[in-house]
Amino acid sequence: MLDYSVLENKLKKDEISNCYIFCGSDEQTIKGTINKIVDKAVSKDFLALNYVELDGLTITMDGIINACETLPFMSERRVVVVYRSNFLKDKMDKSMEKLSREIGDYIKNLPKNCILIMYYIFESDREKESSKLKKLEKQACVVKFSKLKGATLQKKVGDMFREKGKEVSKVDLALFCSLAENNIDIIENEVEKLCSYAEEREITAKDISNLVSGKNDNDVFNLVDFLSQKKPQISLDVLNELLFKGESASGILRMIERQFKLLFDIKLGMDKGKGKDELSRELRVHPYVCEKMMIQSKKFTIMQLEKIIELCLNTEKTLKSSSVDEKTEMELLIINTAII
Repeated sequence: MLDYSVLENKLKKDEISNCYIFCGSDEQTIKGTINKIVDKAVSKDFLALNYVELDGLTITMDGIINACETLPFMSERRVVVVYRSNFLKDKMDKSMEKLSREIGDYIKNLPKNCILIMYYIFESDREKESSKLKKLEKQACVVKFSKLKGATLQKKVGDMFREKGKEVSKVDLALFCSLAENNIDIIENEVEKLCSYAEEREITAKDISNLVSGKNDNDVFNLVDFLSQKKPQISLDVLNELLFKGESASGILRMIERQFKLLFDIKLGMDKGKGKDELSRELRVHPYVCEKMMIQSKKFTIMQLEKIIELCLNTEKTLKSSSVDEKTEMELLIINTAII
């Protein structure tokens, strides 16, 4: 089974296989890769005639065969994509198990003028590829798409900047990756935005912090910052925005609690005379973020932070132990925090 980065290198060399099976939790990257294959294999002028999508939850084997064996029009190849190919997962119902066996036999003799792409999405990041995929590796190019993390993600982002003619330091790449949503399409847009903004000069940590559309952790930083300014109404607006994005109340609460615990630790460290570099190392926070939190922590006393953390813990108990209106409880937490 290949990793996405290996497949990416193959596509750059125009090494295109006859059959692909994709799986993983990163659907955006899977769709982006399919688009790259289609762009290389099919002329845009005849895309409607040489590209077809089939729903794996309702498709039959006859439907797949008909799509694959239709001759391409004014093109050397035709692309057939079967999305939601859940018949490739383990322990499916009898009809899907039958379809997966038939697919395994059929792709052994797939027409050379057809590129068949099948994919399914993991229900969670903990899900592993099915045992069926290992049996199909001889007949198809099987690729697992995991969300890039850590050094791998930073290398990928660094390459994106270099393609735009920009060199970004490792420290600033780490800051970028800590702020940006872990989504390749979004990351590409953020890189483009930063490069356009900086023009001929170097990209700085301040540029990244000011321009990158932060993920939910950054929204929570802003929520807490508005609380420090005694602006609970704006904090409530941020809360509603996070809930609208699909974040659970308990997830938001954990992020708020983590933010205040970090502020508490930073406040204690500053009282002991520790500086930005020492605190960022100890707490594993980017130096630029640590500096911002040091400024934020000055707006609270140790006693206030202790009371706020206690409020967070009490709210957590309430959410876990009773059937309350979670949104109302979170609103009460914000209002009570603002008056401490």
